[in-house]
Amino acid sequence: MLGTDFSTGSPNWLDLGSPDTEAAAAFYSAVFGWRFVSAGPEAGGYGFFQVDGKTVAALGPLTEEGASSAWMIHFKADDIQATVSAVTAAGGTVRMEPTDVMGEGWLAQATDPQGAEFALWQPGKTAGLGIASAPNTLLWAELHVPDPVADIGFYQGLFGWRSQEMQAPGMTYRVLSTKDGDQQDASFGGVAPTGDGAGGGVEQPRWVPYFHAEDVDATVTAAQSNGGSVLMPAADIPEVGRIAWIADPFGAAFALLKPDPRM
Repeated sequence: MLGTDFSTGSPNWLDLGSPDTEAAAAFYSAVFGWRFVSAGPEAGGYGFFQVDGKTVAALGPLTEEGASSAWMIHFKADDIQATVSAVTAAGGTVRMEPTDVMGEGWLAQATDPQGAEFALWQPGKTAGLGIASAPNTLLWAELHVPDPVADIGFYQGLFGWRSQEMQAPGMTYRVLSTKDGDQQDASFGGVAPTGDGAGGGVEQPRWVPYFHAEDVDATVTAAQSNGGSVLMPAADIPEVGRIAWIADPFGAAFALLKPDPRM
C-alpha cells in the first residue's frame, strides 16, 4: 500500500478541482473529518485537507476551461522535463507544461493515450502528501481504461512500473508497482478495463483514488447525508476488502476501501 517514502512513479500528491471549494471542503470534512487549510491569498483559493496537521489531499478551483470536477492523482517525476517529453513521444498529451509552484516543486498535467488525466510532481520543498494508507487517507490508485495492457506500457515508459495479473470477478485485474524493491511491497494501485467499473453505462477513462475507510457503510451514509451519491454500493471483494464508489455533490468520483485484514 501507499506510503510517504516516495520513489520514481509513486503517487505523491492528490488534489480535487471543484466549482465550489467552500461546499466541497464542507462535504469532505463531514465525510472524512478532514480540515481545510488555505495555502494563502497568493494561492488563488488552493488549500490543503489535513488530518492531525498532516496533508492528505488538496483542493482548488477548476482552472481548465470546460473542466468537470474530478480528483487528480500526481506521480513523482525525478526529471519533469524529461517525463513530459516522454509523455508526448509515447502518444500522450501535455495539458500544462512544467511550472514552478513557488519553490514547493514542479507541476505538470497530462493525459494518457486513452484519455485518462494525471499529473506529475517533481518535489522541491514539498515532497508530497504528509500521510497515506492511514484511516481516511489515500490508500490505492486505480486506472480504468479500454485497453489496460497498452496503457500500462505507456506508464512503464514514463516510470518503469511493474504489473502483475490477478483474476477478479469477470475480469483480469493488473496490480501496479513502482520499479524498485519487492514487487508486492511496492504496489500502489491497479488497472481495470472500463465498462467493468462502477456507475453503469459507458465509463470514461480515468484515475480514481481509493481512501481507507474503517467503516465503509457508515462513510457511504455520511456521503449521502451530505449531498453525495452512490456509484457502486458497498460490497465485499474476496481477498481485497469492502469497497464502495461515491460521487461528491459536484460529481467527482472516489472510492472507499476497508482492506481485508489478511492482505
